[in-house]
Amino acid sequence: MTTLNGMGQRALGAVPALAEITDRVLFGEVWERDALCKRDRSLVTVACLIALCRDGQLPFHLQTALDNGVTRAELGEVVTHLAFYAGWPAAATAARLLGDVPTTPR
Repeated sequence: MTTLNGMGQRALGAVPALAEITDRVLFGEVWERDALCKRDRSLVTVACLIALCRDGQLPFHLQTALDNGVTRAELGEVVTHLAFYAGWPAAATAARLLGDVPTTPR
């Protein structure tokens, strides 16, 4: 499982307050809660980003999902399933972005 600590600073360092809140609250508290494992949190996050067409954040979270034990086949199923609920364009974009994610872990 991957640790996301420090990712806010790396991604959002141009806005220090947002980077600090992201690292402390989102990645430091929310992602570390015990009620869902990181694998499940990754699936939920990827599905939400696909449905909301947030393709700027999707590559990072697709890679994070893979790092957290979600398989490419499972991500493909999420994309296919969401084509019917979030729309074909959202799924097509997600499929392209999934194809762009390197096969080697970060």
